[in-house]
Amino acid sequence: MDFVTKESEKFLEKYINNPSPTGYEVEGQKLWLDYIKPYIDDHYVDKYGTAVGIINPGSDYKVVIEAHSDEISWYVNYISDEGLIYVCRNGGSDHQIAPSKRVNIHTKKGIVKAIFGWPAIHTRKGGTKEKAPELTNIFLDCGCTSPEEVKELGIHVGCVITYEDEFIVLNDRYYTGRALDNRAGGFMIAQVARLLKENNIKLPYSLYVVNAVQEEVGLRGAQMITETIKPDVAIITDVCHDTTTPMIDQKEQGYFKCGKGPVLLHAPSVHNTLLDILIDTAEKAGVQFQHAAASRFTGTDTDAFAYSNGGVPSALISLPMRYMHTTVESVHKDDVKGVIQLMYEALQNIEVNHDFQYLK
Repeated sequence: MDFVTKESEKFLEKYINNPSPTGYEVEGQKLWLDYIKPYIDDHYVDKYGTAVGIINPGSDYKVVIEAHSDEISWYVNYISDEGLIYVCRNGGSDHQIAPSKRVNIHTKKGIVKAIFGWPAIHTRKGGTKEKAPELTNIFLDCGCTSPEEVKELGIHVGCVITYEDEFIVLNDRYYTGRALDNRAGGFMIAQVARLLKENNIKLPYSLYVVNAVQEEVGLRGAQMITETIKPDVAIITDVCHDTTTPMIDQKEQGYFKCGKGPVLLHAPSVHNTLLDILIDTAEKAGVQFQHAAASRFTGTDTDAFAYSNGGVPSALISLPMRYMHTTVESVHKDDVKGVIQLMYEALQNIEVNHDFQYLK
């Protein structure tokens, strides 16, 4: 079975390269919906932009598979007398990777190119300690020398900023680029919809394929859409850290490695019965997987679904990732296929009115 095809990889590249900053996901959502429409029966978009594809609508029993569509970015925060632009975060953007990066400033007049400037190594010594990038000292240069010139380009405080780095395939093993957190998830749930259609799988419930907005600023899209759908079950996919790369404490973070399969999380918001279904499915289907634990919350849309509507049995399938929240986020092709296969198989093992009660 082709869990990923050459044609679907073309969609992934186009989808990743399209900017989708938190709060401004509309163009990416259009791309995603256009791709998934042949594989679903109905769809809608909520007021903040979360896109929902529905397979077998009308059932009283509703199952959700979900990813989030937004990427971290920056806002224009201040324009100096010299025409330099200072920024604030939109999501968890990393100030340390900013210097020397090229960016796109999104204005109503169109894209304005700019760069994160940084002093030369010869000049940035300060006493005994070299100056390091901080949120207060990174800045954008768009070639202007005054605030008036900046504003003439259409730039104002509140314009959103994205990196221009694009998708590549690394050593024919890794998908690499910005915003794989978590548009890789949107890609994977779309492949599940494709496989259900191509293999003529008839589910006994309504399946909601959800590409949520605003995860990077507090799971906001998921919080809204779960109240709209009121699902009976939710399976979320997001990314987690490959902890085998340098400077990560495995005793603190756990041990997970790209290429070793999806990561199944044990956490208070993860329903044990649903997690058991995923584990049993993986073992029977021969999908290699890894275990993880979280002491309080998952930090993903799983929490938003689980603690909504009086409690929704929810579980998380994570995709191991190297270099999260950088412009070179990397995920292994085999893990992508593993998440798709596990979700596809697990949906066929969920029964209508499945008993998720803790006490009987």
